[in-house]
Amino acid sequence: MTQRSEHVPAIIQPFEHRRITRAILDFVSEIPGSRIDSSQDPATEARRLANRAAQHAALTAGSLALPPGPLGWLTLLPELIAIWKIQAQLVSDIAAAYGRHATLGREQMLWCLFRHTAAQAFRDLAVQMGDRLVFRRMSRGVAQRIAGQVGVKLSRRTLSEGLSRWLPLIGALGVGAYAYYDTGQVAGTAIALFGSEVLFEQDTPADVKTDGLPSTGKSPPASLEKAPAASRKSRPSKTE
Repeated sequence: MTQRSEHVPAIIQPFEHRRITRAILDFVSEIPGSRIDSSQDPATEARRLANRAAQHAALTAGSLALPPGPLGWLTLLPELIAIWKIQAQLVSDIAAAYGRHATLGREQMLWCLFRHTAAQAFRDLAVQMGDRLVFRRMSRGVAQRIAGQVGVKLSRRTLSEGLSRWLPLIGALGVGAYAYYDTGQVAGTAIALFGSEVLFEQDTPADVKTDGLPSTGKSPPASLEKAPAASRKSRPSKTE
């Protein structure tokens, strides 16, 4: 009995949320490229990409959940990272389908991957203003805070998934189904993001108020920088 209890901390250790937090910060530091061209019907193309990615995620997660018992617990973090890779590529491809890949940054990637997991964590990163979404450039401190809150949420979910490793076949089916659902949530967030007007806190157009942005202790920005929409044509400058 004593020998078994000594092994429990080693099994629980993978759920330590700081490990997941570090993995998130490392993961979003690079944006994957895309071979998808800008589409005339980006919404339809995005749904096609989402269905394919969801099936891939379900198969990947289900396969990694097959090892039983303690061996299965060791696959939990690799499973998370494998699913994130599939979902990050999906976000990149959806951005490309909407003609927005050039403006895809860490802020938008983090938003698409994890907003449905911990929405409150993103209140200092972006705010909805009508049909516009205004992003603030993400400092290291903000990135760490968001990743930390997401890490706590994911560690709790991962703990429950780890318990299913003791029922390998049934657990694998459940994990695969959740990965399919989770990837659909990521796709929905990405489609909503890239299908609308996105602004970056840089230069403020006259018709955009920034009162709703969380305070950073600095004076309000002079303006907001627009991310070009997929169908937006270049306009000649009014000033020389």
